[in-house]
Amino acid sequence: MTDQRTEKRQQMGQYIDQALGRVAADLVIRNTRFLDVINGELIGGDIAICGDRIVGTCESYTGTREIDGTGLTVVPGFIDTHVHCESSLVTPLEFDRCVLPKGTTTAICDPHEIANVLGREGIEYFLTCAKQTILDLRVQLSSCVPSTHLETAGAELKADDLVALRDHEKVIGLAEMMNYPGLLAKDPVVVDKLAAFDGWHIDGHAPLVRGRELNAYLACGICNCHETTSRDEAREKLRKGMHVLIREGTVSKDLDELALLLNPLTSNAMGFCTDDRNPLDIGEEGHVDYLIRRSIALGIAPADAYRAATWSAARAFGLRDRGLVAPGKRADLVLLSDYETCAVKQVISAGKLISAESFSNRSAPKVVGLNSVKRKPVRASDFEIRCESAELPVIGVLEGSIITEHLRHTVPFVSPESKIRVADPVQDILKICVLERHGKDGNMSHGFVKGFGLGSGCLASSVGHDSHNLCVVGQDDQDMAVAVNRLIELGGGFVAVEKGQVLAELPLPVAGLMSLEPFERVSDQLKALRDVVRRLGCRLPEPFLQLAFLPLPVIPHLKITDRGLVDVDRFDLIPLN
Repeated sequence: MTDQRTEKRQQMGQYIDQALGRVAADLVIRNTRFLDVINGELIGGDIAICGDRIVGTCESYTGTREIDGTGLTVVPGFIDTHVHCESSLVTPLEFDRCVLPKGTTTAICDPHEIANVLGREGIEYFLTCAKQTILDLRVQLSSCVPSTHLETAGAELKADDLVALRDHEKVIGLAEMMNYPGLLAKDPVVVDKLAAFDGWHIDGHAPLVRGRELNAYLACGICNCHETTSRDEAREKLRKGMHVLIREGTVSKDLDELALLLNPLTSNAMGFCTDDRNPLDIGEEGHVDYLIRRSIALGIAPADAYRAATWSAARAFGLRDRGLVAPGKRADLVLLSDYETCAVKQVISAGKLISAESFSNRSAPKVVGLNSVKRKPVRASDFEIRCESAELPVIGVLEGSIITEHLRHTVPFVSPESKIRVADPVQDILKICVLERHGKDGNMSHGFVKGFGLGSGCLASSVGHDSHNLCVVGQDDQDMAVAVNRLIELGGGFVAVEKGQVLAELPLPVAGLMSLEPFERVSDQLKALRDVVRRLGCRLPEPFLQLAFLPLPVIPHLKITDRGLVDVDRFDLIPLN
């Protein structure tokens, strides 16, 4: 302790000397302007950095190393307030390399995808990775493993399992409490987790939760929500003290609706998140920088957009050492060539200028979750659907949303005398099946879905939120069997099949969720898959991640898990008949 204090005293002395200009600062950004996030003003002057800390602004400084900031605008580093790194389809260290150059210097992640496959081992893998990433990756402890009792996950985490990890330096608190029906019903497992983290930060997940139910949800200490999809819903949540996180992922796109609420007052209680965004979208559009850029294009004052992405986000998560370009704050800075379009030129993370070489000395931890797909091969006959009812429940996919409709349609028989139902591409109704893949009970469920637009072929994925069982959608039983069996061979991934042939694939061998390849290679594979799927007639921009949300039984209205169709509004399984 004495040695640590001595080191701190020496460090403080360096801060003082460099701030006063007695000695050259470690790094100075000269002749620049920076955003005063509090007042919304652009201020001229140098920025002096000592180690990982800003020690001077608004004055003239000299530095051991200097950056000419002429023509640039400096803003605080961006904070992604809710992200599942697994949905970037690459490991956390590749996620780091993918998003940090775009200005994301802090990310608050929930590893509940890998946790639902591997349990505590998955969270510990992320915690180990977080100590190696250049950006500050904070890990929330996954609250819903499994997310509900209506599915079969690969693991189960109880309150004591999470408490054991709570004091890790990278942990802030409890991750999104998805099981809001369980909370409202006072499910003992849910309430025990909330009680264990009372007084800590608790992330929310409350789609369409309003009125007294929202009051009860918030009364348990939940802080925020990234599942808000309308301005009216957002206004109620803000009114009740909830921090609203504006999400723009690959599938869920809420920014155009919610960004219009941003103003000098509300930007103090709102943030940005990507939730689930693949490397193809990150490469083509951006990360948090895209959300800022798009908000400004919608007419939001730049200072309000940057405030939500930085200072507001930092305070909401108790990260009081960042979010401002000010002395004493962590030197997470983004140098912009254009303030209005959030054009990122350079990034400084913890006082270090980021380049390709910044990522070369990280120590990658041992990969976990290989060979996690434990399903036996299937046959075409396994995909037959037999039922007698005239009308059947059909999942209605809504482009750009993970909310689905609960439809009812007449689905044809294979022949007048048969009870076997078949897909109906004329109505855009396809078969969908979910197969348990963790080696537990071998469940397989059947249903129908509308909205993919596939004229032929099928798609299959081992990414199926949140229990990540195998999901397949198509019209031909033989194709569906080929696709699922290929997933089993790969150890997980995405597969597109037509006429018994695999047309394109993306292997995801790490827990069936992440690739071992660089993000650039994964992006190329996604492009190839997208091109193939479009040729098959699918009109969804990102069909595999859209498919991945159909087994998620905490998002209204009709979903399907390995145990069957789920009426989310009733929070119960319903028969296909």
